[in-house]
Amino acid sequence: MKIIVTSLFVQDQDKALEFYTEKLGFVKKHDVPMGKFRWITLVSPDDHGGTELLLEPNDHPAAKEYQEKIFAEGIPATMFGVADIHKEYERLLENGVKFTMEPTKMGEVTIAVLDDTSGNLIQIIQQ
Repeated sequence: MKIIVTSLFVQDQDKALEFYTEKLGFVKKHDVPMGKFRWITLVSPDDHGGTELLLEPNDHPAAKEYQEKIFAEGIPATMFGVADIHKEYERLLENGVKFTMEPTKMGEVTIAVLDDTSGNLIQIIQQ
């Protein structure tokens, strides 16, 4: 068994798609109409066959409440790995990405936290 899709609640699918592709550099894999929403998945540009990130609408009240509460508490919704966190941090800053935590060494890893403009904090990590 392996993880093939993981989802992330977003406030606006179009805005999230733009941020995750144009700012972070993910690649759109699927964009399929599903009623009033879409099945939008993204993959790493380095692994087109890898785990897909589903931009899931937070339309359900429980999803919206969950997303708002973890954001308010400063809890990242998910984590992405990077090879060089300082280089990635600088690249993202140049792309206009806002960080709530700059690269910080935590034991054997270095982490940073960014705001995805769609209601989530995202942690990046260099192991």
